[in-house]
Amino acid sequence: MKKKVGIAFADFVTQEKISRRSGESYRLSEIITIVPLFLLAVLFALLILRLFYLQVLRSYYYKDLADSNRTRTKTLTAPRGVILDRDGKPLVSNSPAFKILENGKVRILTKDDALELLANGKAVENNIERQYLYGEAFAHVLGYVGQLSAEEAILPNFEKYHILDSVGKAGLEKEYESILHGQNGKELHEVDSMAKNLRPLGKQDPVAGKNLLTTLDLEVGLAVEAAMKNVKKGAVVVSDPRDGGILAIFSKPTFDTNIFTHPKEYVASGEYSTREQLLMDSENQPLLDRAISGTYPPGSTFKLITAAAALEKGEFTGDTQIEDTGVLRVGTFSFGNWYFLQHGRKDGLVDVVDAIKRSNDIYFYKAAESAGVDNISALARIFGLGEYSGIDLPGEAKGTVPSPEWKMEVLSEPWYLGDTYNYGIGQGYLLTTPLQVNTFTVFFANEGKLYKPHLLQGKEKLLKKDFIKKEYIELVRQGMKESCEVGGVAWPFFDFKVKNSHLRIDDLDYFKAASAGAEMVQVKVGCKTGTAETGGEETSPHAWITVFAPFYKPEIVVTVLVENGGEGSSVAGPIARDILKVYFENK
Repeated sequence: MKKKVGIAFADFVTQEKISRRSGESYRLSEIITIVPLFLLAVLFALLILRLFYLQVLRSYYYKDLADSNRTRTKTLTAPRGVILDRDGKPLVSNSPAFKILENGKVRILTKDDALELLANGKAVENNIERQYLYGEAFAHVLGYVGQLSAEEAILPNFEKYHILDSVGKAGLEKEYESILHGQNGKELHEVDSMAKNLRPLGKQDPVAGKNLLTTLDLEVGLAVEAAMKNVKKGAVVVSDPRDGGILAIFSKPTFDTNIFTHPKEYVASGEYSTREQLLMDSENQPLLDRAISGTYPPGSTFKLITAAAALEKGEFTGDTQIEDTGVLRVGTFSFGNWYFLQHGRKDGLVDVVDAIKRSNDIYFYKAAESAGVDNISALARIFGLGEYSGIDLPGEAKGTVPSPEWKMEVLSEPWYLGDTYNYGIGQGYLLTTPLQVNTFTVFFANEGKLYKPHLLQGKEKLLKKDFIKKEYIELVRQGMKESCEVGGVAWPFFDFKVKNSHLRIDDLDYFKAASAGAEMVQVKVGCKTGTAETGGEETSPHAWITVFAPFYKPEIVVTVLVENGGEGSSVAGPIARDILKVYFENK
């Protein structure tokens, strides 16, 4: 039987391999065909999504970007409001200026520089320059403007400002920035590829800032500057006791505020001719407003409060007399009266009027001991010492009203009787600003009303009244009147006369001056001097005087501080007298 021969193993294997390879080739060809189509579909989908993003989601952005390439928006700076004195006289003005932005900083250009840049095709911003008409006389109270800083630009208050805008940096310019600045306008132009204007497209006019009508008095401010011309460091505050309005605030050293708003080539008047000199003088600190930010022991001007505290306590009356022994001794410490220490003489028995008239230290040592430190501190705080007055100026200091608790907390020492003695005459740990001294003088001038000091008209505010008995106020006032008369200590006001025939003679505030021309009038005033020790024996004391006039119907209060000037009556007194002389001769 013939056997059937089957498929050889090798043949089977060969045929199987061939069969599989043909199937794989078929599937690979399909994949090669599909992949490009898939990639093309993906790319097409991405293209559609990108077009949707650009044409729909980001259409406004790219439209603005395109418009910005063919249009230019020019900021039209709003004229800054003008600051006026109480009679409407301008203290600042605005004038055309030119600026460019260099490395993020505004550079103020001279007219010639601006013209040169414009001739070379460079862009120059037309702007408005702040002109301070009486730079040194009102430097600290008006303040000055400067370029908007990066830190300010992110604040909500400045969100509508342009990078080239000037903003208030100090004084009234800073305090009332929102009123003075106004609202910038803008102008839209179509431009070509070289950024040259082709045609205007629209304009929004700027809205000028509002003017600021202040309580300041131009003539008084200039009189203060003139009276302080020989002073190296000091301050003056002048106010109206009828409502607390500030007529003048002056600090020395002062400076020409135009130094901040004019080109670098500008040569400033006064002690500092360049901005660098002004900013680098760390010793004299000319930017410090000593009238509201400087704190000093008030010396004998504080005796007005000590007297009121002792009378209010009840153990001292108007008839209480203290014998001037020349020196009081407490243990190994001695506390002398200035009259005895300087001249070896005594005042004898003195009551409160005599004590203020003669500024007798012995009386006020005992008055402070009788009143007690806590009562003195409480009354001082009622008068606003140790607190912000709330004046509409930035940078005010609070000063220091000490107490036993304060001393223990700050110095880790108990309070001694000697501390009370020093406190009673305005020395020791007590610190006040010239503004605070002026404010409590206003209270005694107007017979019992404490006003909030202010610089903007219409902001009058009566804080307190009648918190001291009228009879006590009158005793203090009488002492202040006699202090300015022969026998008192304020010799510059003995027989104070001015030349003004328009003053009505009433034989109370105004008298016909004896042995003088028909136009000379004697003016009755009230005052208190102060000589505040500070530092060591080598350091001269601060010189103070605070004065109001005329006495019965007062309309002006002048407070003068001369740092390390010496005796109050001899140094500060003549300055106050010169200021009052100008005031009454211009009435």
